[in-house]
Amino acid sequence: MDATAEPYLRLQRSFRWRLPGRYNIGRAIVDVWAKRDPDRLAILSRRADGRLEPASFGFLREQSNRLANVLVRQGVCRGDRVAILLPQSAEVVIAHAAVMKLGALALPLASVFGPDALVYRLRHSGARAIVLDAAGATKVAGLRAALPDLQIVLDVDGAAQGGVDLREAMSGADARFDAVDSGVDDPAMMIYTSGTTGPPKGALHAHRVLLGHLPGFRFAHSGFPAPGDLMWTPADWAWAGGLLNALMPSLALGAPVLAWPYDKFSAEEAIAVIAEAGVRNVFLPPTALRMMKAARPEPLPLGLRLRSVMSAGETLGAETFGWAQAALGTPVDELYGQTECNLVIGSSSALGVSRPGATGKPVFGHRVAILGPDGRAVSPGEVGEIAIRRPDPVMFLGYWNDGPATAAKFRGDFLLTGDRAWLDEEGYVHFVGRDDDIITSSGYRIGPGEVEDCLARHPAVAYAAAVGKPDALRTEIVKAFIVLRPGSEPSPALTAEIQAFVRQRLSAHEYPREISYLGELPVTETGKIMRRLLRERG
Repeated sequence: MDATAEPYLRLQRSFRWRLPGRYNIGRAIVDVWAKRDPDRLAILSRRADGRLEPASFGFLREQSNRLANVLVRQGVCRGDRVAILLPQSAEVVIAHAAVMKLGALALPLASVFGPDALVYRLRHSGARAIVLDAAGATKVAGLRAALPDLQIVLDVDGAAQGGVDLREAMSGADARFDAVDSGVDDPAMMIYTSGTTGPPKGALHAHRVLLGHLPGFRFAHSGFPAPGDLMWTPADWAWAGGLLNALMPSLALGAPVLAWPYDKFSAEEAIAVIAEAGVRNVFLPPTALRMMKAARPEPLPLGLRLRSVMSAGETLGAETFGWAQAALGTPVDELYGQTECNLVIGSSSALGVSRPGATGKPVFGHRVAILGPDGRAVSPGEVGEIAIRRPDPVMFLGYWNDGPATAAKFRGDFLLTGDRAWLDEEGYVHFVGRDDDIITSSGYRIGPGEVEDCLARHPAVAYAAAVGKPDALRTEIVKAFIVLRPGSEPSPALTAEIQAFVRQRLSAHEYPREISYLGELPVTETGKIMRRLLRERG
């Protein structure tokens, strides 16, 4: 046993969930701290002119109460779905808090969504109202005919035709509002899955989901909040990573969050943001870290003031892990979860749980197993499916209007993730890949993560994705899609060099027998590689 992990073992044995009977996320992220210290900084927003505009917890409480009263006056009732289509801003927090205080369900939508993605989610959820800005109003204007349930459009910029000018409406609304007495298990929000393997599904979560995230959040950000802490993530606050890995836990713990809206992730801008705003804590998805590594390949310190770095969404890989620790000046603590059940496995360098190439160990309070096809736990070193035992406060209530899909997500008391992994002798979980992404070649089962991590070590490769391509002889072969570093050009010679590079470092059955070069990889709004689309390319 690794003696450095003894603090983790002690805490794991002693941890017990103590959930209150009554709980409301809207109150937890705004009102609790507004009552204690109304002037306490909550959101620091970057405006178009470059100014950093502060918003206190007291301000968020007042504005969310006004918005809740406006929603009630517009006819929004308990249980109604209210969509939130806004970029990172204080208005996102105000909208979520208002919706949850009145007992409605918050439906976060990414500002990068196009018309098809919006119509699908708004229609599938039966959303009755939507809070948006001028950009969102332009997108939604042409979709109303396809959305008969969407009756109320509230525009923070006052530009929506036929909508409610929210600033004007809120200016005359009461700044007091009595939040509903919600139970910890009452529905609070619905987050749509990213759709890596099929149509997105609406994962319905209870108010307890925020409480369930706090152990995993503090597992990575040890000692949070410390004096001077400031959280930032480039992840849109509409998906579980941005919302529940960064924004809401920070606010619930009384720490400020930086809101820095952008159209498309830029590695250089991310580095500048962290430096300019004095960010101390970040959640950076693996794709973001790989892009930063591609922009600054030498593992030289970037001179940032970071205290803690969390990464989740896909496997990070030892190569990116090593670069990030050197460049960012602090270890990267990787965590694992899904929209349905998040932050259940992770690393905590502060507790001695950190190993390059491994995701980590079960976070306190979460019972995790690696199951074989027979539903039994597999032996160390054997690949199986990651499963989480219920009940668990972070676990979803079910898929919206999809009982069969909800039932299929469970086997007995275990939620099945569809993700493959193996345990080593010391209890570290090593992520292999989604069950759909596993490549079967000549009788071998190959996880794409290991191949991608090896490809990333080649000096010409910025980042890469590996998928299985049907093959009459081998069932499948490994095919790689590669984005090259600036200055490198595709050529038969480079392809042969990369193939030999992987073959020598992994094995003959794992090297990519085919390589295609792309300008960029298709990713979801959460930063996950859409291998399904790459497989369709052939």
